[in-house]
Amino acid sequence: ITPPHPLMFSVYPPVTLHLGQALRTRQLVIDFDGERPIPRLREPLDLFAIPSTPFQGVRWPIEYEVFKEAIHHIEWDPPDPEPFYQPTGHERAPMPIGEEKGNVVYCIDPGTKTSYFTYSRVGGSRGPIKSSTSCAMHQDKSTLAFESRFESGNLQKAVQVGVHDYELTLRTDMYTTKHTQWFYFRVRNMKAGVTYRFTIVNLMKASSLYCLGMRPLLYSERAAWEKGEGWRRTGSNIRYYRNQHHQAEQDNNTTTNTKSLHSLTWTGQFPYDFDTCYLAHCYPYTYSHLQRYLSRLTSNSATGAYCKLRVLCRSLAGNAVHVLTVTSPGGGWMDRSAKRAVVVTARVHPGETNSSWMMQGFLDFLLGESDDARLLRETFVFKVVPMLNPDGVVVGNYRCSLAGRDLNRNYNTLLRDSFPCVWHTRNMVKRLMAERDVVLYCDFHGHSRKNNVFMYGCTNSDDATQRLHERVFPLMMSKNANDKFSFRSCKFRVHQSKEGTGRVVMWRLGIRNSYTMESTFGGSTLGNRKGTHFTTRDLKSLGYYLCDTLLDYCDPDPTKTSHCLAELRAMLRQELRERLGREVDSDGSLSSITHTHTHTPKCPFCVSSTVPVAQTAQSLMACLSIY
Repeated sequence: ITPPHPLMFSVYPPVTLHLGQALRTRQLVIDFDGERPIPRLREPLDLFAIPSTPFQGVRWPIEYEVFKEAIHHIEWDPPDPEPFYQPTGHERAPMPIGEEKGNVVYCIDPGTKTSYFTYSRVGGSRGPIKSSTSCAMHQDKSTLAFESRFESGNLQKAVQVGVHDYELTLRTDMYTTKHTQWFYFRVRNMKAGVTYRFTIVNLMKASSLYCLGMRPLLYSERAAWEKGEGWRRTGSNIRYYRNQHHQAEQDNNTTTNTKSLHSLTWTGQFPYDFDTCYLAHCYPYTYSHLQRYLSRLTSNSATGAYCKLRVLCRSLAGNAVHVLTVTSPGGGWMDRSAKRAVVVTARVHPGETNSSWMMQGFLDFLLGESDDARLLRETFVFKVVPMLNPDGVVVGNYRCSLAGRDLNRNYNTLLRDSFPCVWHTRNMVKRLMAERDVVLYCDFHGHSRKNNVFMYGCTNSDDATQRLHERVFPLMMSKNANDKFSFRSCKFRVHQSKEGTGRVVMWRLGIRNSYTMESTFGGSTLGNRKGTHFTTRDLKSLGYYLCDTLLDYCDPDPTKTSHCLAELRAMLRQELRERLGREVDSDGSLSSITHTHTHTPKCPFCVSSTVPVAQTAQSLMACLSIY
């Protein structure tokens, strides 16, 4: 239903409504300022669709074969932190042998019969599921049985190259030739006590957290059933290295260059004979998992009073992109309209599953019954998009949507039909900003090469009154989560290559506190958690800490903010001392100034590549990035 044009209000009599007066329209909403009724138009329904059946079947590209069995992993955390792997220096680096000399035991269609997405249906391909081992020769009862044709799985081929050695090839992101990093697959027919070697041979990043002690994850269905144990870190003899293979990369269907491939190899044992086990890069969090979680929220009548679930848009495949609006319903209309807003999003990169665990922790806290949660709901209006790229999550992509593009480089897009998820998110934020001040935008991500949790922000150096203020929130986060969050790893630059990211686009719309919060796939190097992996509990705790920090940052008493700004200025002076090699006076000016040169892109004090460096400490502070 399209609401009437505002000028059509003239058809209504002057507003002299009483509580007992019956309204003959469903397009008006009556708010009250004290006892005075204030009519307003109901929010247009085309902004947020209300699904008649909120959680329909998962839609897949029509060419994708999918097993119908549902996969469910229990949530569990090990009783003690799991340490990083310590290299011995004797880890092997086996070169790929390939199917010519090995035995192909698993090989499935790559799922891209065309070079672009055409259409989808619930359950994927209509045809019968093909055998994944039809091309295998000389198989015996000791051969492992692999499978990945389930939600978020992405193993394409397994080649047996030794009695217990297997080469694995991951499927690239659909409709691309790139982005192999995430992995998730099933293994059966194993023998307990036997040491197996797995080597993934087509990883594309030159460096990895596996070089810093990260270990893969193993899930045993029998251990879950008998002991209540879930995902555990596994593996020995772990090594990440460049192999002899190359991959031709394509952009817009045109080959641009050839890139060296890398291998990850590890050995491990399974706990039981003939178990069903899963191996993964990070704790899986599927689209179905999110739907089950949201279903629990909507079935809770207490939560429904302050949490509204809507469908922001449909993805390319037709999967729902959900948005939650969380705020306390109390107070008059003027009080509610004066609330500031907070926007939190996650999972624009489908392989970064740790972002979904942070999001679940954030929602668990925000929708809880603690005094802090109530205060947050009374103070703010939260707009939360928990999964921006459901299609990529469903098919097991690492980075892209079914458009074959990175959505986090396309927030400026005008192509609504090609990039609906980020287009509608940006427009939702623009509408929100027209109604109220947005105090914070935060997009949750995962990071594959750095440990700890940290933020990327944008510098507000153009406004002298706001100088260093964009660093206050991350510094507060580091104090609240001092064994997980590293302020030293935060960066506040706006590179040209990042202009299409959510963080930069929202900042340019006018949100000063606009961040990407990056969580490692590995673990912590800080405090008493140094040298240990993150668990799902750790990841969820980052969502709690974000809520806690929001209360600190928006405290009417400015003491904490003032202390943080003073600490940041002290850090900056120290950084200047280290970089310039001379004393900086207490007021921030240089005791002697001889630093003269023109800007270059690598200049540590650079904002522009053409303007000479101003010879005062104050102007240097405006462009100094804290690493």
